Amino acid sequence: MSTPTLPARRRRAAPAAGTTPGTSQGPPPRRRAALLPTAALLLGALYCLLPVAWVLVASTKSGTELFSTFTFLPGSGLGDNLADLDAYRDGIYWRWMGNSALYAGLGAVLSTMVSAVSGYALAIYRFRGREAVFNVLLAGVLMPPVILAIPQYLLMAKADMTDSYLSVLLPLILSPYGVYLGRIYAQAAVPMELVEAGRMDGAGEWRIFLRVGVPMMSPGLVTIFLFQFVAIWNNFLLPYIMLSDDTRFPMTVGLFTLLAQGSSTPALYTLVITGALLAIVPLIALFLVVQRFWSLDLLSGAVKS
Repeated sequence: MSTPTLPARRRRAAPAAGTTPGTSQGPPPRRRAALLPTAALLLGALYCLLPVAWVLVASTKSGTELFSTFTFLPGSGLGDNLADLDAYRDGIYWRWMGNSALYAGLGAVLSTMVSAVSGYALAIYRFRGREAVFNVLLAGVLMPPVILAIPQYLLMAKADMTDSYLSVLLPLILSPYGVYLGRIYAQAAVPMELVEAGRMDGAGEWRIFLRVGVPMMSPGLVTIFLFQFVAIWNNFLLPYIMLSDDTRFPMTVGLFTLLAQGSSTPALYTLVITGALLAIVPLIALFLVVQRFWSLDLLSGAVKS
């Protein structure tokens, strides 16, 4: 085996181009540049999770511990808080929770169905006034819900439907943002070649939509359902205006009434915090359930391009 010559050893020990002999090269510039967006994401995550952490810790405190101990120091009253919340007015909180599940679940399903049909029609069919309809929907997306709440209440009052479950459900069925997402996703996920192939095979338009369009749009429809469920679950203004009977209140309005009473009865503050903690649990469970239905590249191999 031959021994490397002296020039070869010098070539191996020579410093890299653009560096000074005897100095460390350090991490690449790209790795240093990536630290800034990573730090920004961590700060954003901390900003979003800090209130959740506060609710989690505060729900473990009794009424006296809530105002006398360190903010993020856990207490010893979680069991008592849950028992008091369950016993408050014969468990009306669970009635509010059931109403929220009804409004959010049924409203999200109906809204997703309307968004799927409307978005598919706007994406696949060519008809006069299509772009005008879509522009009106875009204007609806930009419209704050607080502006629409009063006109919706006046319409429901004219139809003598206020203070009912339908007064909250009906305005939630049509979601401009859901229709917008439905059209955008249908344009990207449903190739016209498959639609034309279905027509050549003699399938009707409704059957093509159900057998071709809906399966390919399913990840987008799951996203629309999740967005609508969360929006309706957290909705406060519409049911607050429409409803006067507290047995029909959703969880948001019910907790608000408890919070308003807390100014005269401070013990109710612990019930509000514990109820807010329990209200997060269904959203977390829903996200864990529906995320398995999200998938990518559904059209891989469907159309040869």
